[in-house]
Amino acid sequence: MKIIISNSSNEPIYEQISNQIKELILKGELDEGDLLPSIRGLARDLQISVITTKRAYDELEKEGFIQTMQGKGSYVAGQNKELMKEKKLKIIEEKLWQIAEESKLLGLTYEEVESMLKILFEEV
Repeated sequence: MKIIISNSSNEPIYEQISNQIKELILKGELDEGDLLPSIRGLARDLQISVITTKRAYDELEKEGFIQTMQGKGSYVAGQNKELMKEKKLKIIEEKLWQIAEESKLLGLTYEEVESMLKILFEEV
C-alpha cells in the first residue's frame, strides 16, 4: 500500500492518509478482509507520529471502511455494494464540481466542457 504525504497540502496529514486509503478501497485495490499496515508500522514508514496514524485509522473505522480487532490489526471492512456505489458517485460529483468551477473561471461553455468530456470518455 503506497501512501504519499504532502507537507505543502492544506489538508491535515491524518486526512491525507484516510482519504488515500478510502480511495484504494473504493477503486478495489484493497479488498474486503485485506490487512492494513499496523499503526506503528505505517507511522514509521511515513515518518510521522503514531497519534496521527491512529487518528486516520479511527476516522476510517468510524466511517465503516475498516475494522480493528484488538491484537490482530486493522482490516478492510465488508462494504455494502450500494453504499460503495454511492460513495464513488459522491467522489465523481465532487470532481465534476471542481471542473465546473474551473471551466467557468476560464470562460468555457457547457458545450465545450461536454465535448472535452466526451472525447476523454471515449479514450478510456
